[in-house]
Amino acid sequence: MLSALSVRNIVLIDQLDLTLDTGLTALTGETGAGKSILLDALTLALGGRGDASLVRAGAESGQVVAVLQLPREHPAREALRENAITDDEDIILRRVQFPDGRTRAFINDQPVSAGLLQAIGSLVVEIHGQHDDRALVDVATHRAALDAFGGHDAMAGAVYSAYQALVEADAAVEGQRALIAEAAAKEEYARHTVGELSELGVETGEEDILAERRQRLMTLEKAAEEVRDADEILNGPMAPGPNLASLMRRLSRKAEAGAAIFQPIVDALDAALISLDTTSDALEALKRDMAFDPADLERVEERLFALRAMARKHHTTVDGLIEVQVRYQTDLDRLTTGEASLKDLEAKAAAAREAYTGAAGKLSAAREKASVQLSKAVGKELPDLKLGSARFIVDLQVDKKRVAAAGYDQVAFHVQTNPGTLAGPLLKVASGGELSRFLLALKVVLADRGSAPVLIFDEIDTGVGGAVADAIGRRLSRLSQKVQVLTVTHAPQVAARAQSHLLIEKQAIEEGAFVRTHVRRLEGKPRQEEVARMLSGAKVTDEARAAAGKLISEVL
Repeated sequence: MLSALSVRNIVLIDQLDLTLDTGLTALTGETGAGKSILLDALTLALGGRGDASLVRAGAESGQVVAVLQLPREHPAREALRENAITDDEDIILRRVQFPDGRTRAFINDQPVSAGLLQAIGSLVVEIHGQHDDRALVDVATHRAALDAFGGHDAMAGAVYSAYQALVEADAAVEGQRALIAEAAAKEEYARHTVGELSELGVETGEEDILAERRQRLMTLEKAAEEVRDADEILNGPMAPGPNLASLMRRLSRKAEAGAAIFQPIVDALDAALISLDTTSDALEALKRDMAFDPADLERVEERLFALRAMARKHHTTVDGLIEVQVRYQTDLDRLTTGEASLKDLEAKAAAAREAYTGAAGKLSAAREKASVQLSKAVGKELPDLKLGSARFIVDLQVDKKRVAAAGYDQVAFHVQTNPGTLAGPLLKVASGGELSRFLLALKVVLADRGSAPVLIFDEIDTGVGGAVADAIGRRLSRLSQKVQVLTVTHAPQVAARAQSHLLIEKQAIEEGAFVRTHVRRLEGKPRQEEVARMLSGAKVTDEARAAAGKLISEVL
């Protein structure tokens, strides 16, 4: 319920604090007293559009606070928890309006967007009036209202779940088709690439091994030139060994013949020849160690350069070529295995579609039955509301080709106000007074089936009186047994049925310095006096007082 409303500096309201009761509360007062201002203030607190003109003249800002009391399982509390808003015992909606048009919104003193404030407010309070464009006038709410009346929550939930499963299954099919199409478009290039890389036969780490081997072979190639030069000197045509050996032999013969003077030279030459032999042996050993095929370097470089060229072609590293080959091979495999996967996914999608069709068909049949029942139930309320010649029609349009989260059906509330006239949408066909009475009849029928816990009716009794006003009052009273009802009324028959009566009046402050809107709770004689004023007009007569007393006592 809406337990309290606090208003500061909104138009003619400088300071107002209201405590509201359960049941039916009537708000009465003379035209211009500020009843519309009070509703505008409440609408602002519920997330309605801000308006700079709402701020009281001279004030820095206006503020409205609405205090709601709701059961723990109410959807509004669920929405608060989903948005990480503190879920206190009371839910406090607060809206600040600034003169420059800006607004600020709070729920339980936490800053929120105006959209979230409106979402929470709409779950708790519905405002209906002769020119209302909210609540049940909105065609978008009609299907949900019909489902609430028919008790279709479980079936609607099943349709929603089946729809989500179908959407996911269709998306999987489309995704697989896209993958196959993509693979098919790349097939020729993929086959060429896989063949090219398979022929190349890249191995992990091969680039490093080849680079190291190339460096070693290049080093050996440079050293080989020096080895060849040394071999030429030691063993070539100009090699010193034979000449030194020949000289040593001549001098050795002379030394043996008695020329001892040559013996040191012979010994030195012998040592030199031994050194040359040692050097030659070392050179031969080095040549054996350095032995390589010059073509080997060419083969290594050819392989290394081929690998690196292929890596540049595919914008990757040499080792990355292995991954490239795997990727293109996967694309080729997808062409062979993708069709089988596609058939499996298409079978699952067909099963999901069949499940959706079954659930949607069952819900549609239930809606058709409920639409007839709702039309009859509302129709029973119309005669007493001076709408005996009118018809209320639930226009149910079924399109089995339509796939949507809510099923096949489009629902709109239509009315026919007089025999022979064309039926049409509620908002277009019904006049202001008729619209409010149609909505009242509908809310009476839907009161215990998905209605918001707080209903506010703004002058829905305008232009009617007598028995019709009394019928409206009785229906508002019936509604208030199930939900909290506030009604702005000019009909004494309606005001007399209220459990609480609030008088809205203008009040002069400081000898006419300014005027403010004031709200006063009426009981006993003051309430009888107000009902009498509503009966008789500006001049309240004793007859009107007596009639008011009788009217209130009859209702009580």
